[in-house]
Amino acid sequence: MTRARKTLIIAMLLFTATAFARKRDPLTDAEADQLRQVAMEPQKRLKLYIKFTEARLDSLDQLRSDPKQADGRGTKVHDLLEDFTSLIDEINDNLDQYEGRTLSKDDQKDFHKGLKEVITAEQRFRARLRTLRHEMETDPQTRTESKDYSFVLQDAEDALKSSLDMAQEYSKDKDDKADEKKK
Repeated sequence: MTRARKTLIIAMLLFTATAFARKRDPLTDAEADQLRQVAMEPQKRLKLYIKFTEARLDSLDQLRSDPKQADGRGTKVHDLLEDFTSLIDEINDNLDQYEGRTLSKDDQKDFHKGLKEVITAEQRFRARLRTLRHEMETDPQTRTESKDYSFVLQDAEDALKSSLDMAQEYSKDKDDKADEKKK
């Protein structure tokens, strides 16, 4: 069993365990409709997931910078981080689904482009989570609020690392296969 498969199994188990505890869907109805429209187009679907995940981080930044939303901010950050993690898990599920599927030559190219976009986006996401982690350690207000979300932040960081590792491994496999064909 490859490392990516083991990582995926662990991520799926974690997602399943948290899914039972979740009471809400991380996607809006409009977002779910957009995903349904591109169900068979790997690159477009991955792009949408990236967009939705980025939107959760944007909401998180906006929430943290707005003094009017200080009341209950830790709980709100917790919920946004849960949504972020769920969306990262969905990206993983989609990567695994498309990786295991026999795709046409054009779809393979699209999937490979999608992989590269996922890797680039997840590296940006990682930097943003690191900023939040740093502020938890240095800002007294954030430290106080973080009691509501520190565990969920760790889950988000772990899910992101797993997803990034999987995307990089799949991309390397695709690059290796392309190199073999050239030879």
